[in-house]
Amino acid sequence: MFALTGLLVAGLAYPPAQLTLGTLVATVVANQMGGIAPDIDEPTAPFWRNLPLAGWLGKSVTKLLGGHRFLTHSLIGLILTGLLVNWFLNLLQPIMPRIDITIVWWGFMIGMLSHLIIDMFTKEGVPWLLPIPVKFGFPPIRAWRITTGKNFETFVLFPALLLINVVYCMLHYQQIVAIFHQF
Repeated sequence: MFALTGLLVAGLAYPPAQLTLGTLVATVVANQMGGIAPDIDEPTAPFWRNLPLAGWLGKSVTKLLGGHRFLTHSLIGLILTGLLVNWFLNLLQPIMPRIDITIVWWGFMIGMLSHLIIDMFTKEGVPWLLPIPVKFGFPPIRAWRITTGKNFETFVLFPALLLINVVYCMLHYQQIVAIFHQF
């Protein structure tokens, strides 16, 4: 939900000059993939549960990436993943010529960055400056941070983000209508 919130805010703050329905759909999908991408280093993440040989593959990737909340949760991981996704999207460009891969790439990156930002609010924090082994979190007092997967996240944070999205869309209704009139 935080990835979608980030995409909505960025898309309305910097609306694309031209947008096709295909680009919009691909961007939202890429945004959601970016939102879960940092957790590719967690063998029990939802991403791995939906693949054949998930247990073995997830454990192998976790070891390769240094464990959970290591490489994929850092600036180095953000940059490397961004380069890899950009390469992959450019590879796919010939089979999807009406889709603006630059917008799709930004959607992915906003999703991934939003994941890292929201993880700063958890007790574990984020090792932004790897290889320096310091995890950053907010608020600075660890006891005040969120525990991942607990009731606060499910029953307070998620509904609050949903409400923020609804209110934001209501406040920018005319701008959203103008974007959809491009199709």
